[in-house]
Amino acid sequence: MKEALLYEKLAHEMVHCHLCPHECVIPEGKTGYCGVRKNVEGSLYALTYGKVISIAIDPIEKKPLNHFYPGASAFSIGTFGCNMRCQHCQNWEISHRGATEDGDQLRKLSPEQAVAMAKERNCEVIAYTYNEPSIWFEYILDTSKLARKEGLFNVLVTSGMINPPALKTLLNFTDSYRLDIKGFTEEFYQRLTGSAVLAQVLENALIAFEAGAHIEIITNIIPNWNDSDEQLDGLSRWIVDNLGPDIPWHVTRYHPYCKLREPTTPVETLDRAREIGFKNGLRYIYVGNVPGHPGQNTLCPGCGKTLIDRTGFAIGVNHIVRGCCEFCGCKIGHFRGPDIPIKHHTTPFPEYIL
Repeated sequence: MKEALLYEKLAHEMVHCHLCPHECVIPEGKTGYCGVRKNVEGSLYALTYGKVISIAIDPIEKKPLNHFYPGASAFSIGTFGCNMRCQHCQNWEISHRGATEDGDQLRKLSPEQAVAMAKERNCEVIAYTYNEPSIWFEYILDTSKLARKEGLFNVLVTSGMINPPALKTLLNFTDSYRLDIKGFTEEFYQRLTGSAVLAQVLENALIAFEAGAHIEIITNIIPNWNDSDEQLDGLSRWIVDNLGPDIPWHVTRYHPYCKLREPTTPVETLDRAREIGFKNGLRYIYVGNVPGHPGQNTLCPGCGKTLIDRTGFAIGVNHIVRGCCEFCGCKIGHFRGPDIPIKHHTTPFPEYIL
């Protein structure tokens, strides 16, 4: 165990965790909502520090990130726990489980080992994924600092369920912020995830954008839940108005999983979401979980030609050169490749540590 950051001690051996919007007040011997931060004799400990449940080398497109170093390999790691309880979670076996359950399945992996393994396997990226990375705060902070020094990129694959001061600390070392915006009403968020935190998620998207992190948005479209024209219109308009028309939006196909039993999303619904998003001004909208759909490809907004052809998570061709269309010279907005260095924010955030 490692003593946690971002908490304060209270009377009677209680602790108050400030990491995420739950703001858990935790009695001695208990864990917070996430199941991985425990009060031990009046101090808060991160139970999963240096412990992983899953390690894989993924194409960056699997995160999904389509405008961040296409074709790169991501050293992907995750652990137990989450601070949401999404009814349709695909990784519920690990995310809905606390660190005290079947802990022997967790493998030890120090920050130094994680960075060394990523480099040995020629990965350009370390992705913190599979479960909600914000609850792994201390481990990600230490690992991402080392990764940055070694020339690796750090990617958070996140629901945005984190308090702004904690997010700003991580953003000092985060290159890409791949954010779920699950729907566009607080009622929907409460119903699906157990937490009415849409406003906080949107605020965090703005914080990451203003910090200079590369952002891509994903929305899993669920029939009868978030597939109405009103939700799709509201979310796509918000992205354009607040983050700009070049932010990629991934609309993905839902399949029944975990506790949710709505029917699989019709492809026509995803096509309608794209139509609404394009009408509102978004330039790059991708369809996920539909193999062979043309909406997986990157098209030039200028000449309309296919710039990146994708089959599943594999890239066929890439006609983007120095951030521009190879055919007509049109600039491809919000795109990062080997010949376009990332520009981090010039004034780092202070590290928020209680």
